[in-house]
Amino acid sequence: MLGVALASIAGPAYGASSSVYVTRPDEPRAITVNGVGDGVADDAAAIQQAIDAAARTGGAKGGIVFLPSGRYRVGRTILIRSAVRVFGIGKTRPVIVLGDNTPGFADGIAAVVSFTGDDQYRSGKPPIPPPTTRPFDPAVFDATQTTFYSALSNVDFALGQGNAGAVAIRFRVAQHAFVRHADFQLGSGLAGIYQAGNECEDLRFYGGRYGIISEKTSPAWPFTLIDSEFEGQRDAAIREHELGLTLVNVSIRNTPVGIEIDRGYSDSLWGKDVRFENVSRAAVLISEEKSVFTQIGFDHAIGINTPTFALFRDSGRTLAGQGSRWLVKDFSYGLKLPGLGAVGDYATDLSMSPLPRVPTRRAPAIRALPPVREWANVRDAGARGDDSTDDTAALQRAITAHRVVYLPIGRYRITDTLKLRPDSVVIALHPDLTQITLANRTEGYAGTGAAKAMVESARGGNAIVSGLGLWAGAINPRATALIWKAGEASLVNDVRIHGPVVLAGGKPTGVNEPGARMDSQHASIWVTDGGGGTFAAIWTPNGLASSGFMVSDTKTPGYVYELSAEHHLKNEIVLRNVENWQFLGPQTEQEVTDGVNAVSTEFHHSRNILFANYHSYRVTRSAKPMDTAVRLFDSGDIRFRNVHVNADNSFAHCDAKGCGTFSRASKYPFENAIKDYTRRQEVREREFARLDVPATAAAAATESGVVVTPGIRKLADGFYSVAGGAVDASGKLYFIDRFQHRIHGWSQEEGLSLLTDTPLDPVNLAVARSGDLMVLSSAGTDASVYSIDPAHPEQIRTIPATPARRNGDAATLLPVNVYANGEFADRLDPKTYAFPPLSAFFVDKMAEAKPQEYVSPDGSLVLPAFRVWNQSTADTLGWRWSDSLDAYGLVAAKQGERVVLTNASENRTYSGLVGIGGQLTDLKVVADRGGESVARDDAGTLYVANGQVFVYGADGKLERRIDTPERPLQLLIGGKDKRTLFILTHHALYAMPL
Repeated sequence: MLGVALASIAGPAYGASSSVYVTRPDEPRAITVNGVGDGVADDAAAIQQAIDAAARTGGAKGGIVFLPSGRYRVGRTILIRSAVRVFGIGKTRPVIVLGDNTPGFADGIAAVVSFTGDDQYRSGKPPIPPPTTRPFDPAVFDATQTTFYSALSNVDFALGQGNAGAVAIRFRVAQHAFVRHADFQLGSGLAGIYQAGNECEDLRFYGGRYGIISEKTSPAWPFTLIDSEFEGQRDAAIREHELGLTLVNVSIRNTPVGIEIDRGYSDSLWGKDVRFENVSRAAVLISEEKSVFTQIGFDHAIGINTPTFALFRDSGRTLAGQGSRWLVKDFSYGLKLPGLGAVGDYATDLSMSPLPRVPTRRAPAIRALPPVREWANVRDAGARGDDSTDDTAALQRAITAHRVVYLPIGRYRITDTLKLRPDSVVIALHPDLTQITLANRTEGYAGTGAAKAMVESARGGNAIVSGLGLWAGAINPRATALIWKAGEASLVNDVRIHGPVVLAGGKPTGVNEPGARMDSQHASIWVTDGGGGTFAAIWTPNGLASSGFMVSDTKTPGYVYELSAEHHLKNEIVLRNVENWQFLGPQTEQEVTDGVNAVSTEFHHSRNILFANYHSYRVTRSAKPMDTAVRLFDSGDIRFRNVHVNADNSFAHCDAKGCGTFSRASKYPFENAIKDYTRRQEVREREFARLDVPATAAAAATESGVVVTPGIRKLADGFYSVAGGAVDASGKLYFIDRFQHRIHGWSQEEGLSLLTDTPLDPVNLAVARSGDLMVLSSAGTDASVYSIDPAHPEQIRTIPATPARRNGDAATLLPVNVYANGEFADRLDPKTYAFPPLSAFFVDKMAEAKPQEYVSPDGSLVLPAFRVWNQSTADTLGWRWSDSLDAYGLVAAKQGERVVLTNASENRTYSGLVGIGGQLTDLKVVADRGGESVARDDAGTLYVANGQVFVYGADGKLERRIDTPERPLQLLIGGKDKRTLFILTHHALYAMPL
């Protein structure tokens, strides 16, 4: 019976791809799977045993597994542990086989291989065990934003019939994780990859309902797919949302839909050199046309027998192809900015023409590595890799003598620059376990002087560096990890620049080492002197360096795919005197201890640059304002496509209160996306699809370059960051400068006043009917609430939490801006294979009644006790997170009345009915923009803060815009006649008569 059951997948339905690793790499520390590999015996236990053994190799985290040629039938989910890399080896690729009608895979969603994670919060319990494990195991941790280095390469999959719920791989991972060189014979299965992450190369998907189906990646970084093919999917080649999907050299054939964005969701989708052939319904299906998060672009897309290029799901609008063969040279849909300093509107840009003939497929974007038989092991040249021996001479000897060198697992200490040949190929298989390192205070790298590389390429060559880690030590001020001068055909792939928390000789080393300091070294990766080439899957988070990725003095084309540059003190990416470069799927992150003063990217004297699917992120716990993500100096002909600037996050966590998923948003994302210091203009839109910075700098219209609506006046400035304000019955404004622990007042008669600066960490406040202030503070494990009389602010009255109840005439206080995205838990319904709309998570979150509340002493105000979360028990700064603490202010309405607030995850403004415990129901969209806050006057006019102030009538139609000197954060209506709009920005207070 078993042989009959497996007959339908005894051979591939299409020609099998050739093996990348025909012979076994000379890796002594690798674990080899000891399975049967005949396609009949169940080899799941043997494969799992090898992976588990590799995860424990040498006490280090992670390891390497070799899977020899063969057909390995499995009857359960294989778990790839954190930082374990599995490589198929042999003359033919090994195939993981799911036999016909395998129990547990007939319906629902079930993974054949699942990438797993760790207990990142040390809770001892997985908050959301992946439901796709067969058999289900509640002790399994899903891969997350801290799952690094895990990989699968040169392994194929074959799914038999009767496995409608099967997905070949669950792949929810972070940096330096990948799937490469794999064919997926999907048969009756659901998909090849489910929950994608980071980067994939050279994949071929045949059959199945989908090739890839995915939501947002676990760290919310872009996902990049390179040099891959899809053929014969029943519903769509790719079905996704919020994935930040970047496609490079991808072919899609014989399927109804090429790329489908789920109903009710958006995505930042960018495609370069994408081919659609015999795609019957639409090459791309676009949803949520009026969402700023919908950002769709293509650079050279070809259609062959594909009648419709784009179909807009909500409106039914179509963009038809021109004839049986067509070329889209340029396409963009989404919020388009007409120029710097301008507000965007939705637009479609399309440059399409008929194709007289079908062009040949372009060469792969990622060059193939030489065959293993050519790899010269550096150990044969005398290198030890023991973290103590000086391996400089041995490594240089190997590089000089051999075009291709291989570094087995180890830490190779050097004392001088390794100089590559023009044609050098340097290969390692694990950038965490295989590192080239510098000891602190290495002679030649110490003192003051020009940058000195650890590894340096020859000028103009076609060198390759792949799979390697570089650690420049904590105290080597002249060090740069990699200086790259090679030409356009060169490649740097899967390279990690290690940061300050590294184990050297068994002892921790980094910024705590005496004499070490952040921002003390040259750029980690420095492309210069005519250098160029392709840079893929690079992670450079070393805050000891001045920047993570710098390009200077070159016109040689460069192509950067899935770069992650993080945690630097000044800037993450720098371009100086650069032309002809493309960055696709770049991501930057600024951490709270090493990035609060950093910008994401700086351009100096640069031209002809493309940044697409660009994600600039500040961590949610950031506590300092920063003006802009991008700085431009004398630069032009820069094409920004699909820009996402944010500081929000969701996470899964267990604590004493239980397990669940939580969403949060910081008050401190970058204020602007871009500031042009030459033109003196800024871009406040933080989500947009298209902006072209002109080649020539034109003079700014005003001295500051910022146009301001007449009538706005500055009332006060010099603040660190103000928000959390409220207006009393007389129209007087009270507000908080949190960093200074100050509560200020302002009125026409008194001007600016200081009510108190008692160090109680005030965050948001409201004014009770009695005139007392009710203050929400971040102090305490679960935050705290207190009341003060403005006449006697030194008298502080703590308000305890009490059970929620019906409160008659009291006003309920709610956060004016809420973020609710519902991440981390699988949202795909295993029965219907449908996703709930994004708005459902906001609706469900707001419908939750809080069991406790805080009531002002006079009984006129009720603040629901929103759940508070603290990321670290060691945090002594008082920074806690909850919807009410994260908000720029509070809004109020009585139970049974309507209140207006914004949903940051959709960037829309809602109204809803207030119920017991802060419950909000009957939610309705009242403005198509959301943002930091919203205020409503007695006539029902809405004032929405979103880069500028957008004024909507009671009918929901945009009436006008108020242009402000700085980005508005909280809006309040006050003054004696209640006809003054107070505009709170980070550093100043403004007002405008209404």
